[in-house]
Amino acid sequence: MALNLETRIVARQAGAPPAFTADIAVLGAGISGVSAALEAARLGRKVVLIDGAPQLGGQAVGAVIGTFCGLYSNGPNPHQVTHGIADEILRELGAEGVLHPIRGRRNTIIVQYSETALARWVERTIAATPGIDLLLGAQLIEVERDGRRLTGLKLATRFGPAEVKAASFVDASGDAALAWQAGLACREPATPIFGTQMFVLEGADPAALAKLDRKELQQRLEAKGNAHGIRRHDGFLFAAPDKDTVLVNMTHVATPLDPVGHARAQLDGRDQADRLLAFLRSEYPAALGKARIRTFGQLGIRQTRWIKGRHHLTADEVRQGVRFSDAIGRCSWPIELHDRPDGVHWEEFGDDHMHWIPLGSMLPPEADNLIAAGRCIDGDPAGLASVRVMGPCIAMGAAAAHALDLAGAGSLHQIDIAALQRRLHDNLERRD
Repeated sequence: MALNLETRIVARQAGAPPAFTADIAVLGAGISGVSAALEAARLGRKVVLIDGAPQLGGQAVGAVIGTFCGLYSNGPNPHQVTHGIADEILRELGAEGVLHPIRGRRNTIIVQYSETALARWVERTIAATPGIDLLLGAQLIEVERDGRRLTGLKLATRFGPAEVKAASFVDASGDAALAWQAGLACREPATPIFGTQMFVLEGADPAALAKLDRKELQQRLEAKGNAHGIRRHDGFLFAAPDKDTVLVNMTHVATPLDPVGHARAQLDGRDQADRLLAFLRSEYPAALGKARIRTFGQLGIRQTRWIKGRHHLTADEVRQGVRFSDAIGRCSWPIELHDRPDGVHWEEFGDDHMHWIPLGSMLPPEADNLIAAGRCIDGDPAGLASVRVMGPCIAMGAAAAHALDLAGAGSLHQIDIAALQRRLHDNLERRD
């Protein structure tokens, strides 16, 4: 059969790039950005959701994090403290059989999940929600401002430049990219805070793996890790129930913000994973002697750059459980500061402990229509290390959407806090 494959000659035409308009532009399609976009669209707002990656889900999907942390309180009878899209995820992925709750530190509940199932939940839910436009694989290159108000974004994509005009903005980028490009004051840690190269092993022996003692593993890492060139001497192996796969969270990698440094960090992370696999095979032949790496996540980032907000959340406020007058969410997760190559500073809290996220930590004082959500809100490194996990990130995304809805064309600094907290009741008060 003859094929008739015609072509045409094209050349780029001069003119304005494609422009998108929205009530709210959300930069970052990780869990906090997805929460913000869905909440805003369900409030009737037109949303543009933007991410530099070619997929939705951010680190929750791309970095293969694999565990929901910070969704529950501590103690023998933990209750859920973040709701909103968290309820939908737990219900729908639970019905698929791809969630595995486990008891973690201080008897809180950590929920293992399938990253592919979460990715599809995000994609299906975004696609089914009217009012959301998507720009994926779009890198922010410029922010337009008119005094205290941001007015637009200029982006680079593989298909050429694009522009977004919006009435208000959510910085859910993780690195405060929107605030930084807008020329607003930001914070960076004075000393490195390490990220993690997550990876999945297959070929493990489930029965032998179940007998592996984490404390004994850490002791072997401390004694022998340096000889293998392994940097971190603690961490976690999350075995999938009754399967031969294991999620590994046991590396530390610097995560610089310059492009060359970040590319080299990705290579370093994978080298650390290879070294760790060799160690695990040799030390635990029954459980992991035949294991091999099935999947690398993208390099996981914990804390790099964040906004200078109206309020600076401190570790002492976290320890004391200060309930701020403008609280928008709560959490019981420990201070989990990855501040040294070989280990982690863990500071756990009691069964009745709760700490709170103030709206002021999400608001740059120099802007009226920009709010941060997720790991780039303001706090000292230890304070931020207690609220950057997925539970409170979902709560911050919801709060961002409702705060912008209440602000309208006005200032986020002048909204009715009581009205906002009534909307966020479940994330502040609910116990069931």
